[in-house]
Amino acid sequence: MEPSAYLPELRRADARFADAAAEAVLATGWAAPVPGCPGWTLADLVWHLGSVQHFWAWVVRTRAPDPGGYDTPRRRPDDELLGWSAGQSAELETALAAADPAERVWTWAPRHDVAFVLRRQVHEAVVHTVDVEQVLGDVRPVPADVGLDGLDEWLEVVVPGVFPDGPPEGAHPVVLHAIDAGVERTLFAGSRPWPVATVRGNAGDLLLAVWRRVPLEVLTVDGDGLQAAAMIDRVRLD
Repeated sequence: MEPSAYLPELRRADARFADAAAEAVLATGWAAPVPGCPGWTLADLVWHLGSVQHFWAWVVRTRAPDPGGYDTPRRRPDDELLGWSAGQSAELETALAAADPAERVWTWAPRHDVAFVLRRQVHEAVVHTVDVEQVLGDVRPVPADVGLDGLDEWLEVVVPGVFPDGPPEGAHPVVLHAIDAGVERTLFAGSRPWPVATVRGNAGDLLLAVWRRVPLEVLTVDGDGLQAAAMIDRVRLD
């Protein structure tokens, strides 16, 4: 994705999240389970995204050099969550729109700038939008460019964050072939001479698979699907 596309994509994801969450509350209630986040309810999901956006809006707005001065918000009652979460989305969008992507801020990754926050928050919102769509039963496709960029971010940022010293012991390469983008990416590249499997699908579905929102069974797997799933499952952020 072009850097200029991130903020419009965040706005689209935030708007869809808010609409789908409101529909889901009416259809299922706040206690509905979230398939993509075992143990979470719909209320937990809405609170989580709002809390994440509250934090990163503060980081960007204050140009925080570290998270030490952050005040964690109090948990809102369920009947206040939709309005509160929408407010956090607006605050984050406003903070990002007003900031130079090159400005230095604290992040948990090696890259410390607003551009990192912008890209990360797009994919945070995109994946959690799918979470609420799964509760609602109305999952919409993730656009190919968004899915591929999210897959790249997972491979470039999340995987090295979990395994900073390179592929872990026992790792096997898994090829991820985004058929709608016409490109391949590899998890744990170089750990063995040959991949244990090639997983093919649309970029958006591959993104959801690596974040464990859909099983590999919805994709085409050539090779050892169980090993491929096990390799993906090893990549977990605390």
